[in-house]
Amino acid sequence: MTLASLPRHHGGAEDLARLLGQALLAGHWQPGETFPRERDLCEHFAVSRNQVRNALATLVGIGLVERTAGRGSVVCDIGEWHLLDPLVSAWMADIDTPDTQLLREIFAFRYSAEPTVSRLAARAAEAEDIVRLEAAYAGMQRTADKPNASAQHAEYDVAFHEAIYQASHNLVWRQMGHLLRPSIIALIQRSQARLQPLEHELDDSLARHGRLLEAIRGRDADAAEAAAAAVLRRTAVDLGIAGEGESRLANMRQAGNDNHAKERSE
Repeated sequence: MTLASLPRHHGGAEDLARLLGQALLAGHWQPGETFPRERDLCEHFAVSRNQVRNALATLVGIGLVERTAGRGSVVCDIGEWHLLDPLVSAWMADIDTPDTQLLREIFAFRYSAEPTVSRLAARAAEAEDIVRLEAAYAGMQRTADKPNASAQHAEYDVAFHEAIYQASHNLVWRQMGHLLRPSIIALIQRSQARLQPLEHELDDSLARHGRLLEAIRGRDADAAEAAAAAVLRRTAVDLGIAGEGESRLANMRQAGNDNHAKERSE
């Protein structure tokens, strides 16, 4: 990607860091590629070298870029990115099309974690948690067949999953729910872009969410775990992940099952 394809920059070093960071998170520069030089950034954005250096320092601090003497700046491997850093989460919330590999890695985490969180929610959910889940699901139902309400539908979908993290009543998982919100939004928006015109498939997604709600409401931990996995398998199909790697999905779930077995033995 060339700098010419980036939007105009207005503001200080923080704004420049956000602009460049979002371009990286969207996959415009790939891991291992050389990042634009300080001089080129200064000339293109008409800013001082000090502003560019401060922006680059931010990118280095969150693992997106590595700076080496004599080599310049290089895009880090995605495994080095600090995806749960609040700054990165905030940037991701404003990206329309995150990098494909990034979406897959986020999905892999959700697929191994959310069935566990749903199991905990079925055990620990209180009355207000169920109310939040029911409200979010009702919103999904109201907006499902309205093409002009796709954004609202996605918001209700995100709220549904956030409510599950909250219902776990585990401090760490509840915090993870907040941190993962931009990532969950990105996955939901990408999957629903395909689902929205296909009414029967959207109905299937709603039915899966409904079974998850019923399992948590009925305090059936095993059913909640299975229903959460079913919801995410639907997402995998919509993202094009299941068709190309069923074994990878199986490995993700096996990792989750190992964690559940450990949990039950403690």
